[in-house]
Amino acid sequence: MGILTNHRILVTGVLTDDSIAFSIAKRALEEGATVALSGAGRGLSLTARTARKLAKFGEVGEIIELDVTVPEQIASAATEIEARFGRLDGLVHAIGYAPASCLGSGMLTSPFSDVATAMHVSTYSLAALVGAFRPLMQKSEALGGASVVALDFDGTRAYPMYDWMGVMKAGLESLGRYLAREVGPDHIRVNMVAAGPIRTIAAKSIPGFHVFEDTWQERAPLGWDVNDSSAVADTTVALLSPLLRSTTASIIHVDGGAHAMG
Repeated sequence: MGILTNHRILVTGVLTDDSIAFSIAKRALEEGATVALSGAGRGLSLTARTARKLAKFGEVGEIIELDVTVPEQIASAATEIEARFGRLDGLVHAIGYAPASCLGSGMLTSPFSDVATAMHVSTYSLAALVGAFRPLMQKSEALGGASVVALDFDGTRAYPMYDWMGVMKAGLESLGRYLAREVGPDHIRVNMVAAGPIRTIAAKSIPGFHVFEDTWQERAPLGWDVNDSSAVADTTVALLSPLLRSTTASIIHVDGGAHAMG
């Protein structure tokens, strides 16, 4: 019997099997959860294909089209989850996007329209999803209530080439605290997992990502493997479970300790 037995969990952002979201979905299934996945636009077919790779680990209960910039799709996704599960015990926010101008060009060249797109997808979407799924999470039967976990990248520092996406992550961290305050009385907790750099398709869109790869291993006292997302997945599953039922508004760093080094 796993720590997520009888949990119904929605994992967003699963595209390919090298994604952190895939590792989280896999671990959740291994721990007994029933998992729904979401994808958007042309990526939905990739999500469906990847879901087939997850089936051997447990029950993938639904694949939902969910573009977080389209309010109608968010509302429709909540309706689909309600029809399929009746409630929601966990939500994983693994969504992020910034136009090319927001990465690698500094802070003074991106037009506001591009920054607004990055904010909408990468930050505001967390509030949009929590708001839409709140009634279903209020019905959670899990010990300690429902859990929301958002994937983060340390928003307290200015990293080379990360530019406006770093601002979005800082905003995400602040938003997580405010959401935790608002939905805590509903027995819904909201936490962040600040992961070290992992070599994924999303990471490849960051100019100079090799700088993170080359230096993180040296800075992290525990070391760091950019090809291994298992520790991030394990920590996320722990946050989704009743094991950390009194933890909310927190940022859990899973980065080998690099964030704390000078």
